Amino acid sequence: MTQKFKIGDRVQIISDGKQKIAEVVAVNELLKTYQICKPNREHIWISEDYLAPAPVLVKVPQFVADYIEDAKKGVYNTLAAAFNCHTKNWDVASWLENFDDLDGLDYDKAYKNQELFARAWLDGYEVEEEPLYYIKLPALGFLVDEPEVDFVASKEFASKFNKAQIKAVDERYWQFAVPVEELEEGEG
Repeated sequence: MTQKFKIGDRVQIISDGKQKIAEVVAVNELLKTYQICKPNREHIWISEDYLAPAPVLVKVPQFVADYIEDAKKGVYNTLAAAFNCHTKNWDVASWLENFDDLDGLDYDKAYKNQELFARAWLDGYEVEEEPLYYIKLPALGFLVDEPEVDFVASKEFASKFNKAQIKAVDERYWQFAVPVEELEEGEG
């Protein structure tokens, strides 16, 4: 059974003796051929018999994506080196080992994160959308990221922050972080 692809699909091809990922940019249904854009931006027509679906991209946090990109450009440019040297980046080390100061190690989650890291390194990845938070301090209200205003009573005027932004302002604010989704669901 042959696989049908549509424009924009990621596909696997063998090019120059190596397995590569390409993108379908045009389809000729009559001839059952596809024009694909190879990684070097070269466009070629190829029969569907020589195409396979590309692996699904895994989702990783932004800091993991940044680490992978930096590692591939630097001295840790192999998967083994990136795994062995992840301890130089505390966020990546904690994520790979799934270490939580309160709960210790969660081996199942650590295994899952290590597998995600390897798949991301080998097949590519998408960056997962970081959750956003309001900072709600008792008696003061919601934190605002404005030069003249510090706090407001209503979340409609409050600023939304990701975890890194909160910790950059003041790590003590993390304990007052409330997920944006949680407050918005409570209204519905």
